[in-house]
Amino acid sequence: MAFSQEIPPYIIEKNNAGIEIDIIAAALAIKGHTLKPFYYPLGRVPVAYSQNLVDAAMGDMGVELKEAFYGNPAVIYDNVFITLKSRNIIINKPSDLNSLLVASFQGAEKRYAHWLAKVVNENRFFGVSDQLKQVKLLHLGRFDVVLCDRYIFKYFVNKIKLMENLEISDVVVDEHKFTTADPMDYRPVFRDKKIRDDFNLGLNYLKESGEFKKIYDKYLNL
Repeated sequence: MAFSQEIPPYIIEKNNAGIEIDIIAAALAIKGHTLKPFYYPLGRVPVAYSQNLVDAAMGDMGVELKEAFYGNPAVIYDNVFITLKSRNIIINKPSDLNSLLVASFQGAEKRYAHWLAKVVNENRFFGVSDQLKQVKLLHLGRFDVVLCDRYIFKYFVNKIKLMENLEISDVVVDEHKFTTADPMDYRPVFRDKKIRDDFNLGLNYLKESGEFKKIYDKYLNL
């Protein structure tokens, strides 16, 4: 199955682990299937599927795939604006970002152009691929806002705690929801309809049994 390269805590390539990989592997295992991850740059995931290099993919990344059976989403990435609570920043509309320095993953400026166009035009947008650095610099006041998946942010806060940087890790933040995640954007793709059906059955079992939540808790200590 094709996965993106490193997106902790969802995908941790060096360990063949992470929330997304563990959930998909566990769901497939219910009916006796074994997951073997292959890692590609995010944009290459649907290409690997189309070129028959893999039997399944974590998603289609917006590309229409032929001979594809879509499963139910294993995880949904939920991007939010994150600010320091002490700053009392309110973000309800794009103009609320006026004068603020915004850091996010590269490509966010295209996905959320409605919100970020002015920020980009005024050179107040910073594409920072190192998300541990995003967390540190927000807490140090170098950025006003970080646009990030809420669980990715929490994961890196926990990593800072493990590094015993308590002054940073104990800072309280606000989350500002600005978009609604579409589950349809995060559906895994299978070439075999029966395996797709087995995956969906296994995923339902994980949720009903509580194992789904345990996998999240394992990485986030919630």
